[in-house]
Amino acid sequence: MTPPVSDYLHGTAPAEQRRLSALNGLLNARSLQRLALRGGERILDVGCGLAQLSRAMARAAGPHGRVIGIERSGEQLAEAQRQAAEAGEERLVDLRRGAVSDLPLRDGEWGRFDVVHARFLLEHVPDPEAVVAAMVRAARPGGRIVLEDDDHDLLRLWPEVREAVPLWLAYIQTYAASGCDPFIGRRLVALLHGAGAAPARNHWNFFGGCAGSPEFAALCDNFIGILAGARQAIVTLGGLDEARFDAGIAALTAWGKRPDAALWYCTFWAEGIAPAAGRPA
Repeated sequence: MTPPVSDYLHGTAPAEQRRLSALNGLLNARSLQRLALRGGERILDVGCGLAQLSRAMARAAGPHGRVIGIERSGEQLAEAQRQAAEAGEERLVDLRRGAVSDLPLRDGEWGRFDVVHARFLLEHVPDPEAVVAAMVRAARPGGRIVLEDDDHDLLRLWPEVREAVPLWLAYIQTYAASGCDPFIGRRLVALLHGAGAAPARNHWNFFGGCAGSPEFAALCDNFIGILAGARQAIVTLGGLDEARFDAGIAALTAWGKRPDAALWYCTFWAEGIAPAAGRPA
């Protein structure tokens, strides 16, 4: 079986960390609304990245809750700790370095979490089934397993940007070339079921906007930043030459300034319940 090691193609450079920070600002309120934490929850955030959502969950869980954030990248953890310290929240989340293939949990922590969460993680691992199975093992009997991820087939731009089509298709191809699934969002419920959790609900969070909406400039910056940050992978794995890559970025930049521009996209959400009988670690 292929080890479920993350293949995050965007890297951890400061520009990517700034993009992720802005992305958290766009999405975290929607994720928290779906989570509907009541306070006091023990939460495991798998693939927590910069841990901005982890800290938001910790604030929602309150003083009687506990949040552990797991992240493979030392660079991401260092920035997460810097941001937490800057906010005076360095003790809010227990941040641990570890891979999704070997979660750094202690013997007494397996099977104890009320909520086990992952966002934008499964699209970057070649064995998402193994990751979700580990998440189910970490949840207490009756605990919630929450998955949030992408399905890159859903993107729609209007007016259409002809030069962007091969760029987006090449970006999708980088996932396939890495053994990952760019359409993982549609599979989230099936992944929960396959791991032994009982599917409970599914939703999607609208992640789009149009010219004139307050978030549109930030949405455009994120969209272009995703592609610009993956330039090397798109050229080497996606098979797009540099001239067409540059033409696509230029066309998207111009499109984002149009008074009639609209972007349509959704992130997928699925929640399952851990089985009543606990599983051994």
